Amino acid sequence: MGAYRYLTNRYTYSSLSSQILENRKLFWGSVPWHYGITLILLAHLFAAFLPGVTAWLLGGDIRRFVLELTGMGLGLYTLFGLIVLIVRRLAPRSLAQATTTYMDGVLLFVLLIQVASGMGVAVFNRWGGAWYVHTAVPWFWSLVALHPDPSTVASLPALPKLHFVMGFVVILLFPFSRLVHLIMFPLYYLWRPRQVVIWNCAPGRAADHPGRIA
Repeated sequence: MGAYRYLTNRYTYSSLSSQILENRKLFWGSVPWHYGITLILLAHLFAAFLPGVTAWLLGGDIRRFVLELTGMGLGLYTLFGLIVLIVRRLAPRSLAQATTTYMDGVLLFVLLIQVASGMGVAVFNRWGGAWYVHTAVPWFWSLVALHPDPSTVASLPALPKLHFVMGFVVILLFPFSRLVHLIMFPLYYLWRPRQVVIWNCAPGRAADHPGRIA
């Protein structure tokens, strides 16, 4: 489906950035969101691919406490950025609404549940990094091997299960949403001609837009 969308409607195969419309609020939302979620995903993948190393890192009380606290801090950082991005698009007379689609709303709602449930797991199901290695990681590799074995996660509380389910929903929405920009590498930007942007504003106010030519 993603390949079909790329071939038939390539313009939508990007993040459809609205930075030119509203840069300041985008900065306070986009930077925390992208840095936070990237580090969190890398931590999940690190544990999945190196479970032995992860178990050793979490074996000491001090290391486990520091890593748990760091993860919670990253979660709050990510959640803050996501909330700013949502408010930015929902605020009255928001310029970003011009590029907001129905799918954007669905995706932001799903991501909010996903990040909030992850924070809930960190708060109410403590030391998630330790039990994640022995429950979710074996289940993950059973899915990769096409022999699903949910026995390791069947006894987990409802909140971690919700977090897992919403993760699959995000994957399901991936080819239909602006998340596809994660796999797009605009290398042609290195040699494309410079783009001239002309602001449509009253005479004499052009100086108020220092980025009018890019």
